[in-house]
Amino acid sequence: HSYAQKNPMKLMPKLITLDQASPDSAPVLNGPPETVTLRSGYMVLAPSKSVGRHSTRDNEEVIIVLAGKGEMKIIGGSTIHLLPYCVAYCPPNTEHDVTNIGTDTLRYIYVVARAKQ
Repeated sequence: HSYAQKNPMKLMPKLITLDQASPDSAPVLNGPPETVTLRSGYMVLAPSKSVGRHSTRDNEEVIIVLAGKGEMKIIGGSTIHLLPYCVAYCPPNTEHDVTNIGTDTLRYIYVVARAKQ
């Protein structure tokens, strides 16, 4: 069965325009009923700031860097260096933190989706 046959809700295509000059982070897609499982947001981090240690739990996450310089520290593992136009992947059940290590604002989009295992 297709997704549409199992779920009567109608998902709609949409265009979301980001404010490139915004000083604040903002949600982009908030999950159901807007999407099947996907959530995303536009993050804005000042120099030396971080999002805080958190876990992907049962989700996988992608970070798409738009501007600035940062790092994604995997707790108990490696550090991924973030530069504009790079994409970083964080698997399910991974504790991590993203920090702005540059002198300019770090701007990125995160995309989180439920991982089927």
